[in-house]
Amino acid sequence: MQLTPSERAVLAGETASKGTRMAMEIVTGAARILGAKALVPVTSSHIDGCLYHGDSGVLYCEQLAEAGARVSIPSTTNVGALNLLKPDQVRVPADRRHMAFRLMEAHSRMGCRPSWTCAPYQAGARPAMGDQIAWGESNAVAFANTVLGARTNRYGDFLDIACAITGRAPLYGLHKTEARQGQLIIDVSSLDTNLRCEDAFYPVLGALIGRLSGESVPVIVGLENSNPREDQLKALCAGAASTGAAALIHIIGVTPEAPNLNALESIKEKIIVTSGMITKTRDSLSLAKGEVIDSIALGSPHFSVDECRAVRRLLKGRRSKIPIFICTGRHVMDVLAQDNSDASLASHGIEFVVDTCVVVTPILPEGGSVMMTNSAKFAHYSKGNTGHDPVFGSLGECIESALAGRLVRDAALWR
Repeated sequence: MQLTPSERAVLAGETASKGTRMAMEIVTGAARILGAKALVPVTSSHIDGCLYHGDSGVLYCEQLAEAGARVSIPSTTNVGALNLLKPDQVRVPADRRHMAFRLMEAHSRMGCRPSWTCAPYQAGARPAMGDQIAWGESNAVAFANTVLGARTNRYGDFLDIACAITGRAPLYGLHKTEARQGQLIIDVSSLDTNLRCEDAFYPVLGALIGRLSGESVPVIVGLENSNPREDQLKALCAGAASTGAAALIHIIGVTPEAPNLNALESIKEKIIVTSGMITKTRDSLSLAKGEVIDSIALGSPHFSVDECRAVRRLLKGRRSKIPIFICTGRHVMDVLAQDNSDASLASHGIEFVVDTCVVVTPILPEGGSVMMTNSAKFAHYSKGNTGHDPVFGSLGECIESALAGRLVRDAALWR
């Protein structure tokens, strides 16, 4: 590999701690496996490996920390397996709880910012166009590439922290301009104009994009006049990254590298999206039949301040008949507390889940079997991760269903 003198010095243990040398060995080893000829300096990292999946990950991160490894670039943390502000909210055995806490603590010891959110871009981590970064967590990767124009691959658990420590990542894939060229046009311009402005349209479109694009870099045409808001783009990126391998989606007029179609090369195929395709994708996100709903889960990716306040408006002072879980970050809770919105929402039946989410750790009510959500990501992972059958709906449908205690549909929404 074509390593710089400083990189070779770290690898040889001449200029860094034992932990940093260990991290450099991991990064260069991964680079060789990936066929990278060199490393690329990165300016930020988002760490997905702080979510507990087993003791080996805890011991790995603790070994790095004890050997003196510290992050060398700004590094945020993804969700953990615990709500550190409300530990009893998660139903796990004491030994698992202890190990999950140790893993989160190890990342803090290494200098990571304890953000504990899957939407770091809404918590102040916003790299600029062209910045080389090393991010984990599929929705965050897709958002960084697609909306911010930064450059990152989907870095897996434990390689992400090694990149953060060394400030280096393997130079391959989406770090390189030639790998970022659009290959498949997905044209939504024939769909109803009003539908293209609906919040619920974006997670469904994302789920469809993930399934259609495979390993190709998709190019979305037809949203140029819709002016999608950041929360809508967040939902689209999360859906596409969950149902497929999408890490970069060129949205014409949104993605910094794609101001127009002429800016892209290597287009090989075009798919025109019909209303039937959207309806079929929407319906595929629901597994449960009938009107029974046991809980509502919102916030995958984590809910923003605007989304929380939208829930408050929809409630109109009414109290939910079934549990509504809003997964969000501490940065959002801090803002909501300023005008007492957090307490107001809680008084109407909202239970906030902070530092984690209901699909990665046991929080949903025991004995329940149906979870309604407005998130394509939650819908995609719910059955396998929680055992609950998902029902997908708009935010308005979710809230009205919670108030009624049964499934409520807005017949006009998808016309």
